[in-house]
Amino acid sequence: MSATQERAAWTGASIDYQTDGLHTLNPDEVAEIDAALAYLRNLGELDFPAITPETFPLPVLGRFLRDLRDGLRFGRGFVLLRGIPRERYSSDDMARIYFGLGAHIGQALPQSWQGELLGHVIDVSDIEPGARGYHAGGAQRFHTDSCDVVSLMCLQSAKSGGASRICSAIAVHRRLERERPDLLQVLYDGFVFRRREVDADHGSGVLVRRISVFARTADEISVFLSGDYPNRAVAAGDAVMTPAQREALDEVQRIAASPETYLDMNIGVGDIQFLNNRMLLHGRTGYEDHREMARRRHLLRLWLKVPGWPAQPEGQAMHTHEDHPLWLRQRTPFMEMPSRYLAEITARQSELTT
Repeated sequence: MSATQERAAWTGASIDYQTDGLHTLNPDEVAEIDAALAYLRNLGELDFPAITPETFPLPVLGRFLRDLRDGLRFGRGFVLLRGIPRERYSSDDMARIYFGLGAHIGQALPQSWQGELLGHVIDVSDIEPGARGYHAGGAQRFHTDSCDVVSLMCLQSAKSGGASRICSAIAVHRRLERERPDLLQVLYDGFVFRRREVDADHGSGVLVRRISVFARTADEISVFLSGDYPNRAVAAGDAVMTPAQREALDEVQRIAASPETYLDMNIGVGDIQFLNNRMLLHGRTGYEDHREMARRRHLLRLWLKVPGWPAQPEGQAMHTHEDHPLWLRQRTPFMEMPSRYLAEITARQSELTT
C-alpha cells in the first residue's frame, strides 16, 4: 500500500469524525457565504450550471475548499462541514449555497438519465414504483457511486435514525490482503455488472460492463462496489455468479459492516458531508420518517469530478463521461430546485391518496 493512502486505512474504532474530519464554519466564513449568495442573486435568476467559483466567489473559504481536494485524496477521505445557519435560508437558497460550495471543489456531474446535477435523497417509494435506493427509505448497504467525490447536504432530518455510515475501503483491502488474499484476487478480477436499462438507453447504450471492485493504478488503490448491478446481471442471464465471487462480495460487506470497521456520522440539518468516493464505502442506518412529504428526511446530493485527480481506472465506474452529455439532454432549467421538486412530488402524492 502506498504511503499516500496510509491515513485512509482507518477503522471506525480508531477515530472520531468530530476531531478527525469536522470543520465548523467560523463567523467570517459564514459572512463570506452570505456575501457570495447576495452576489449570485444580484446576477439574476441563474440556473445551477451557471453557479461557478466566479458567480459564487469565496475569497478565503474557497481556498479551503480547493485545498480540500488534496485532503480528500491523501487524508482520511472525508470531511463534515458544519455551521451553515439553516434557519436563515430558504431551501432553494440552501441548494444555491451547496452548489456554490461544491463548485470550488469540482465539476457537478449528472446523476441519472434525467440529467439532474443536484440529487434529492428522500423516500418517495410510496409514489415512485421501483424507486432507487436514494428514493427509498430504510437502511442502505455499503456501496460507491460513479464520481470522484460524493457529497450530501441535510435539509431535513428524519424523525429518528438515518446516520451516514462510512467505511475505509483501504482498510477493508488491507484486511482481505492479510486474511483472504484469494477473495481479494477475485475482487480484482471483476464481475459482470448490468445497470438500469433507462440509464443505458438515454446514455451511451452500454448496458453491461465488466467491473473490478478493487483496482490499482500506480501506487493508489481504488474501489467500486454495488450490490445491485452484479445481481441484475445474474438475473438477466448476462453472467453466472461463482461461489467464490458471491463469497467475495459477502466478505466485503461483512468486514465493512463490522462495528470496529465502520464509522457512523450524524449529518445534522445544514451540515455538508464530502467523501472520497474512490476509497470510501458509504451507506446509512435505518430510520423512522414522517408521512408528510415536507417533513421527510431530505438531503441534497452532488457527484463531483475533481480537477487534478487522475482519471478513474478503466472498469471502475458503471456510468462514464460518454453518458453525461447525453443524460444532460433530458435536464430542464431549475428542475432540481427543492421548492419545485417538493411541489411536484407532493402533488403526485395527493393524486394517489384522493
